[in-house]
Amino acid sequence: MIPRVITAAEWQHVEAGIRQRLKALNMFLHDIYHEQAILKDGIVPRDLIATCPHFTREVMGIDVPHQLYVHIAGVDLIRDGNGGFFILEDNLRTPSGVSYMLENREVTKRLFPEMVAESKVQGVSQYPILLYNILLSLTPRPVSKPTIVLLTPGIYNSAYYEHTFLARSMGIELVEGRDLVVDNAKVYMKTIRGLRQVDVIYRRVDDEFLDPLEFRPDSVLGVPGLVTAYRKGNVAIVNAIGNGVADDKAVYAYVPDMIQYYLNEAPILPNVPTYRMENVDERELVFQNMERMVVKKTNESGGYGMIMGDKATSEVLEAAKLDILADPRSYIAQPIIPISTVPCYLDGQLQARHVDLRPYALCGPNGIEIVPGGLTRVALREGSLVVNSSQGGGSKDTWVLGA
Repeated sequence: MIPRVITAAEWQHVEAGIRQRLKALNMFLHDIYHEQAILKDGIVPRDLIATCPHFTREVMGIDVPHQLYVHIAGVDLIRDGNGGFFILEDNLRTPSGVSYMLENREVTKRLFPEMVAESKVQGVSQYPILLYNILLSLTPRPVSKPTIVLLTPGIYNSAYYEHTFLARSMGIELVEGRDLVVDNAKVYMKTIRGLRQVDVIYRRVDDEFLDPLEFRPDSVLGVPGLVTAYRKGNVAIVNAIGNGVADDKAVYAYVPDMIQYYLNEAPILPNVPTYRMENVDERELVFQNMERMVVKKTNESGGYGMIMGDKATSEVLEAAKLDILADPRSYIAQPIIPISTVPCYLDGQLQARHVDLRPYALCGPNGIEIVPGGLTRVALREGSLVVNSSQGGGSKDTWVLGA
């Protein structure tokens, strides 16, 4: 229940770094699905993209509205012992957790109403309206009231509460794949009054399940023909299909180079040092220091596919080396950073726990909006550095103080 506090000056630095990063990543995604100049110039290895399981060839050449691929990003940051912020992950596909940010704030406003006002804590409740306005700006048809829907996998999805929360907050329809149909390369929603054309889909369904005609034929979560409608520009999809190529942890290592290449700027927020297992020298360095490394699979999320070298047994580390040697493209390693702690009220007493920070950024044709605060994720187990909710982590409210 104790909020995490960030000063206005610290937040200004974080905001600037996230804006810069998302500008470069949007340019990278447009480039990679069109001219591929960054590959031709040798900044990013061509083989790295060709072997990425989330590089979606089915959307090559598709022109998305305003050349925006990333509309919603949940950028994960950590702080080291010196107080510096580092980017840990970018989360450009279907980032989750924003409902927890909003609910955490409602709780602390009830617990500490005077303190919230006196501390001039910046608000986060504007997130749904900011998101709705961006969705509205992407409509491909010149109509006064475009139809916007949130596409959910359904009630058995772990984030279904968030899907219903956001749809209700924005006043848009919550639909499943079976509620939509494609006819003549246009998407329609089934209603009791007949079919109604859909203009914008905020999807919370992963790429491979979106269209059984293009991706997984066994998917019952998507809409047959959706990619055809998307290709013809008859529907906008948020976030864009194919963003996973920029979420690959091996591609992450090249984001500072993308910033320099596309923007001619030095990165404001640095990456965590990252070792690519395809590089023989870097791999050997990691193998010699495994107990001080965290080894990650390049296309896993939620804290899965991760080995903490200081907690793993020698048998686990030796097995990890064999896995890396068998498929080096699928692994990276990073030094274990003693990330910052905050006080938490647990079992009736104050205790320090490790945290990260996930600010939510919204990219639209008029610029990038970042809600001041975001979600502070907490490793509830003492000494743990794993903050993911799927691994037993929790969360707390994040206060950004006014200037």
